[in-house]
Amino acid sequence: MSKRDDMIAKYAADMKEKMGVTPDMDLLTKVTIGCGPSIYNADSETVAGSDMEELERVKNNFLVKKLGLADGPQLMEAIKKVLNDYGSSNRNKYRAVIYYALTKHFGKESVYG
Repeated sequence: MSKRDDMIAKYAADMKEKMGVTPDMDLLTKVTIGCGPSIYNADSETVAGSDMEELERVKNNFLVKKLGLADGPQLMEAIKKVLNDYGSSNRNKYRAVIYYALTKHFGKESVYG
């Protein structure tokens, strides 16, 4: 397996363990690939759930630019819901897992079609 395949397997296991979700592996793979090289850097691989600047970047760069959603308070509410579902006690919140969950939340799987 490649390093990327290892990462995808790690994210899937994390979702099952911490969120109680069995991911759609095809979509998880596409979301992970969409994250680009950020998944190979320990700092950019995760999202700091308590850093408002970081959450704004997720909102603007992923939800608005990538998924094409209109900006509004519902976007930050969705981010906070996903972070809550992931568990506030979990130190490592993987970017690919959060992006996957947000994609599912808004029903935007077609973006990765």
